[in-house]
Amino acid sequence: AEFARDPRFTIILLEENVGKRKAQIAAIRRSSGDLVLNVDSDTILEPEVVKKLALAMRDTSIGAAMGQLAASNRHDTWLTRLIDMEYWLACNEERAAQARFGAVMCCCGPCAMYRRTALSSVLDQYETQMFRGKRSDFGEDRHLTILMLKAGFRTEYVPDAIAATVVPARIRPYLRQQLRWARSTFRDTFLALGLLPSLDRFLTLDVLGQNIGPLLLAIAVLAGIAQFAQTWTIPFWTVYMLAVMTITRCAVAAARARQFRFLGFSLHTLINI
Repeated sequence: AEFARDPRFTIILLEENVGKRKAQIAAIRRSSGDLVLNVDSDTILEPEVVKKLALAMRDTSIGAAMGQLAASNRHDTWLTRLIDMEYWLACNEERAAQARFGAVMCCCGPCAMYRRTALSSVLDQYETQMFRGKRSDFGEDRHLTILMLKAGFRTEYVPDAIAATVVPARIRPYLRQQLRWARSTFRDTFLALGLLPSLDRFLTLDVLGQNIGPLLLAIAVLAGIAQFAQTWTIPFWTVYMLAVMTITRCAVAAARARQFRFLGFSLHTLINI
């Protein structure tokens, strides 16, 4: 009601809750600017975020750009602290590396800017996406990014455009969220297999690694459980390897971020398992 009284805003009320994707499309088709900014309702933008993203979009080959995400409720629980570190790693390792090749594979929903001409070229595909005979209702941000890349546009990451979003404070909602994201990652990687050869070899390895890694972890854990059940011996090599990989990654992150708190991200391996 407060924003509706401001002439700079147009509030669109749909007849029923039709989901994020259809709400996005309704707003995009009603808007008129050269650039379209998507911000989730629980996200707070730092000053100058819109300006910083718009400056990145001056390059007309860029179809979409995302900012850096942080947890606005970081200090609430041990889990929100872990998720805040997870977001930092996802943005400043994964997205930053992909951006070096002009192909961020997922411009995250809480804060992403799109070029109108790029959106117009993929909007019908985005709206009518089907998977296994059903209309898709999850993984909007990843799929829209894949469509941008398939259309020949580059995608960018802007690390100093910081947006803070609310993250789950309890483990059950967090695991449900992670399951949705995992489904989206597996599905859209499958749909993007034809795209990967046209991108850099690093990106191909990166995307395949994101999908194969969790499967290898699952196999290692199941094999360890089977060994213990059959021989009553602890699979020390499996435990040792997981510990070394975890500590190495967290130590590198702590050094890069210059924050010792990232050593505590080692606990996240238990959640992954």
